Amino acid sequence: MPITELLERNAREFPYDISLVEINPEEANSRRTWKEFELIESNPHEYGRKEMTWKEFDVKANRFANLLLTRGIRKGDKIAILMMNCLDWLPVYFGILKTGALAVPLNFRYTADEIKYCLDKADCIGLVFGSEFIGRVESICDVIPNVKTLLYVGEDCPTFADSYDQYIKYCSENAPDIPLSDDDYGAIYFSSGTTGFPKAILHKHRSLTHSAKCEQNHHHQTKNDVFLCIPPLYHTGAKMHWFGSLFSGSKAVILKGTKPEYILKAASEERCTIVWLLVPWAQDILDAIESGKVNLHDYHLDQWHLMHIGAQPVPPSLIKRWKSVFPHHDYDTNYGLSESIGPGCVHLGIENIHKVGAIGKAGYGWETRIVDTDRNDVEPGQVGELAVKGPGVMTCYYNDPEATEEVLGDGWLFTGDMAEEDEDGFIYLVDRKKDVIISGGENIYPVQIEDFLRKHDDINDVAVIGLPDVRLGEIAAAIIQLKEGHECNEEAINEYCMSLPRYKRPRKVIFAEVPRNPTGKIEKPKLRKIYNAEGIVAKEVEKQ
Repeated sequence: MPITELLERNAREFPYDISLVEINPEEANSRRTWKEFELIESNPHEYGRKEMTWKEFDVKANRFANLLLTRGIRKGDKIAILMMNCLDWLPVYFGILKTGALAVPLNFRYTADEIKYCLDKADCIGLVFGSEFIGRVESICDVIPNVKTLLYVGEDCPTFADSYDQYIKYCSENAPDIPLSDDDYGAIYFSSGTTGFPKAILHKHRSLTHSAKCEQNHHHQTKNDVFLCIPPLYHTGAKMHWFGSLFSGSKAVILKGTKPEYILKAASEERCTIVWLLVPWAQDILDAIESGKVNLHDYHLDQWHLMHIGAQPVPPSLIKRWKSVFPHHDYDTNYGLSESIGPGCVHLGIENIHKVGAIGKAGYGWETRIVDTDRNDVEPGQVGELAVKGPGVMTCYYNDPEATEEVLGDGWLFTGDMAEEDEDGFIYLVDRKKDVIISGGENIYPVQIEDFLRKHDDINDVAVIGLPDVRLGEIAAAIIQLKEGHECNEEAINEYCMSLPRYKRPRKVIFAEVPRNPTGKIEKPKLRKIYNAEGIVAKEVEKQ
C-alpha cells in the first residue's frame, strides 16, 4: 500500500489521539514543566510546546495537497522541502505525496549553491522552505527558473514567495482523488555527500511502506509507545524510525535541541518509551550524569525501555557504560543507507545485546551477502563488501545511470561498506570501502583504530583518516577531540597505542574538533581537505 494510507487509517481510527508533539526548549520557560504550559490560554509558541492529533495531521496534509494542486502540481512532479524540524514538516511531506508528486527533502546545512544543485538534479518544480532559509533561497531565485512554486512556512513571508499559512486555510480538508499504488514513485532523498556531491536516490511507495513495517517489526511499537525524535526529518534515519509510530498509530515527540537535559526532560515530561540517539548524544548524556551536571532523580524515566543507535559505528564500550546507568533498557543497533530507505536492512535485535559491536543480521524482509571485488561471496571471517537485498532498495540514482550501475546488480545493493561475518552469522562493519587506508601495502581500517582510541579516558571523539606519504603511500592520522576539561598529548596517545599492531598505530596525532554531519557521520572529506591543505603530512620516519 502507499505510505499515505497509514496516515489516513490513523486519522479514521484514532482521530483525537495525539500524533505529534513539538518541543523547543529554548522557547520554554525553564521554571515550569512543559505539561503546565498546556493549561495557559496564551500563544502556545511562547512556551515551546505544540501538539497535533491524527485527524489534524491528515487534514493539514490534505489542505496542503489541495494547495499544491491549485498551483498546477501534478503526479510525478518533484517538490523539495527545506525546513528545520517542526510540527508542519510531516504534514507538508504527506501533502506532497497525496498529490502523487515526489517529496524531495533537503539537508538544512546546504549552502545556496548546494540547494540549487539538488533542485536541478532532482528536476524540482516547487520548493517549500522555512524562515531559516530566506537568505539562501532568495540568493538563487534568479537561477532556478524551473522552480515555479515557492511556498514559505512561517511568519513574515518574503516578497519572492507565497505564504503557506495564508493560503492553506482556504483549501479543502478532503483528500484529493488521486490514485496511488506501491509502484508509484514517492520520494527522492539525497545521500549525505560524505564522498562528494550528493546523489539523488529515487524510491517508490513500496520502499516507504516497507520501512514502516520493518521499524515496527524490529522495535515492537504499540499504540501506547511514545517515540522521541531528535535527528533531522530530512534524513531517512529519523523519518523511517518515526514510521514505526505511523505504523502503530502512536505518539511521537519532535525535540528541537540535543543537550542532555533537554533529552532527559522531554523523555520525562512526555513519558517517552523509545529514544533514538546518535553516538555523540549518548556520550554527552553519560558524561553529564557521571560529572553530576544532571541528576537522574530529577526525571521520571521508568517508562523509557528502549534506546537504539544508528547512522555510525557504535563503540561497545559506550553501550557497556549506558547499561551500567540504565540497566533496564533494551538496546538495538540499526544499520542502513538512504539507498536502502534508511535504517533496518541490518539490525542487531534487542535480544542480541551480547553481540554489541556487531551491526547484526538481515532485517525484516531483507537479505545480506558479503562479497569480494568480483562480487562473489567470501567465507565467514573474511572482509568483503556488504550487499543487501529487499523491498526497500532504491529504484536508482535519479538521472545518473552510471552511478546506479556501480551499486545495483540483480536486485542487490552494494553498500560500499566493508564488513565481516562471524561464526554465528552476525555482521561487523570494518569500514567504508573508500575510507580504507593502504599504507605500505597493508589495508588499515580506520573504524578499528577509532574504536580502540575511544576507550581512552580523555578522548571524547576521534576520526582516523589517511594522509599522503611519499614512501608508504598513505599513513593513518588520528584527529582527536578531548573531553571538556581533560588534557592529553601526542606522547601519551602513542604510548596508549603500543598495544595495537605496529602497522595500525596512528603515525600522526592531531588534537582538534571532529566534525560530524546532522546524522552523526564523521565528515572525513572535510578533514582530509583541511589537513592536506595545511600541509600536515607525516614525515618519512617510522615511529619506533
